[in-house]
Amino acid sequence: MAAVLAAATTGLLTGFSLIVAIGAQNAYVLRQGLARDRVGTVVVICAGSDLALITAGVGGVAGLLARAAPLLVAVRWLGVAFMLWFAATSLRRAARPRANPAGGQQSPGPLGDPGPSGQDLAAGRTAVAARAAAFTWLNPHVYLDTVLILGTVGGRDGPTGRWWFAVGAGLASIVWFASLGYGARLVSTVLAGPATWRVLDLAIGVTMLFVAARLAFG
Repeated sequence: MAAVLAAATTGLLTGFSLIVAIGAQNAYVLRQGLARDRVGTVVVICAGSDLALITAGVGGVAGLLARAAPLLVAVRWLGVAFMLWFAATSLRRAARPRANPAGGQQSPGPLGDPGPSGQDLAAGRTAVAARAAAFTWLNPHVYLDTVLILGTVGGRDGPTGRWWFAVGAGLASIVWFASLGYGARLVSTVLAGPATWRVLDLAIGVTMLFVAARLAFG
């Protein structure tokens, strides 16, 4: 039992140490949380993707990833293109802030306006889900962190302990993304003004440019 607890605790702490660093994915989750825009969808995709990659890593895929250099190169440049596009979008929003920058779920409008239709909400949810997936799967650092590093560290705990390591690392991912996404709404009313969103979008745009530069030249 002590060995199981130790492996799970190591996975939890290692997972937190890798995931807490500010990056493109975290910046996007934070923005959606502040906007209260389909937070559950974003959290499920980000945490679920991490769980899949962590499981693959401790299951032995780390060795295959080390030999998949051409694939990682392709992912890297797709990631660079996506980050640059999102940076441009964020900077454009910062230059022209809206009263409701969330662009998500809204209450019925004046004079009985029912608000967004079911089709509009579905389209918005699809776009948010696609961006969340892109931030996860088009960033080669995610593969290095979850598959290679966590897979290698977890593999040292033996055939049983490595899966408890994966449980701990997966729990870290779930707790982090849920806290970041849903915890952001605690301060969302304070950050509701257009000026604040201009600063936030500017910061996110700069972060995306930094991540894109790291991917391209790192």
